[in-house]
Amino acid sequence: MDGQEALADRFEAHRGHLRGVAYRMLGSLSDADDAVQETWLRLSRSDAAGIENLTGWLRTVVSRICLDMLRSAAARHEEPVDGQLPDKAREFGDGADPEEEVLLADSVGRALLVVLDTLGPAERVAFVLHDLFAVPFDQIAPVVERTTVTTKKLASRARHKVRGTSPLAAPVLAEHRQVVETFLAAARSGDLAALLTVLAPDVVRTADLSALPTGRAAVIRGARAVADETVLLKRNARFAEPALIDGTVGLVVAPRGRLLGVLVIQVEDGRVASYEVVADPARLRALDVAVLDEVPGMPGGGHAGL
Repeated sequence: MDGQEALADRFEAHRGHLRGVAYRMLGSLSDADDAVQETWLRLSRSDAAGIENLTGWLRTVVSRICLDMLRSAAARHEEPVDGQLPDKAREFGDGADPEEEVLLADSVGRALLVVLDTLGPAERVAFVLHDLFAVPFDQIAPVVERTTVTTKKLASRARHKVRGTSPLAAPVLAEHRQVVETFLAAARSGDLAALLTVLAPDVVRTADLSALPTGRAAVIRGARAVADETVLLKRNARFAEPALIDGTVGLVVAPRGRLLGVLVIQVEDGRVASYEVVADPARLRALDVAVLDEVPGMPGGGHAGL
């Protein structure tokens, strides 16, 4: 085995970690794979024998590549919100396996990916490296081209946005979350009886017309009518996840981690009293979305690997 083959083998041992870092920074599997490939190209052209800490070197390089990609996207004012709430996940023509990315979005957390999309490039990189991968701030600072103190502030600001706040008392928030999760589970399974149990008899569903198939009414009243429609459109529920929406428990609909719609849900007396499906891009941008759980990878949370 020659030196280049040996270097390639060493790189492959790190590919999964680099992909995990890049995916959380970029929110796109194809972009993450591009960043990882560019990292390999830079390694292959470098003096690898002089690299003392290959893991740290590779993570730094892929992070800088991701930061450049995020800044480039921001400079072009790219808008990730499509405004269409699909009947199924669209077939994105970006070279990635749509099903694989749906599964990755599930494993990372759709609400987390949605909130990460609202962060500035440097905030996102600092948060991902420190809070999700436990990289010390003095190692992150050169990546984001800030001082260590400023880098800590970037991550703190991002953390506040990710976690959000709620005016509801913890027991009330927990109760509302249970109701919303029961509603989501019934919607995913198409269980009409369970939906009728969790919906208030006089429940009202309103929706942006862009969120509905042609011919559907913007307002539907009554548990049976709302339940019937929910069963008919149950495929959308696969891409939904509970989140904190303007301080209350609702749902984000985010195939492959990209926000396409939000359900703003009102809970009264242990049932869903009403909900609004928001899909208009301007209205989505005005909503404050945050995660409900501990962020995966942070102390008390889950793992950060793919």
